[in-house]
Amino acid sequence: MRQPTRWEQIGQANPDRSVWYIERFRTMAAQGADLAGEARMIDAMVPRGSRILDAGCGPGRVGGELAARGHVVTGVDVDPLLIEAARTDHPESTWLIGDLAELELDERYDIAVMAGNVLTFVAEDTEVEVLRRLGNVLTAEGRLVIGFGAGRGYAFEQLTGDAEAAGLRIDHRFSTWDLRPFGPESEFLVAVLSRA
Repeated sequence: MRQPTRWEQIGQANPDRSVWYIERFRTMAAQGADLAGEARMIDAMVPRGSRILDAGCGPGRVGGELAARGHVVTGVDVDPLLIEAARTDHPESTWLIGDLAELELDERYDIAVMAGNVLTFVAEDTEVEVLRRLGNVLTAEGRLVIGFGAGRGYAFEQLTGDAEAAGLRIDHRFSTWDLRPFGPESEFLVAVLSRA
């Protein structure tokens, strides 16, 4: 039996959480907020027309922007309401319901992105499996980019060992999606990983 993700556990306690999340980002977009920081970084890392996996895509904010920039995007999220919103708001891409700890895709991707603290929302003790499965869908030269904040139940240091156990290595660490240096006082980590 599949272990529920932390995101699903939060949803059990707060059934309106997904609707709130969708509307929050739709409202921010309508107000002109800059929601494309993660997408700008990913776009700069790959040639136009690259195959991109948006892992834990939510309502498609990052993947939709990458598709608008000319990439071929597949998004996966465990939350059916978020996938429905992604399909509505960004119909040009492929949006799939699925648990990243059980991810099996036939395609290979030039880059995969886990924005929005996704790694902190997977089921407890599945982080290595999630990373392994994401590594398995990358091309030989493919990269995985992960962003998450401090104090969310998954320490920055834990990523190093989990990545190694998953057959990945961390090539770069930044404290923001606009590539500011990562240091001991950083409250956010953006890590670029590749297959070891």
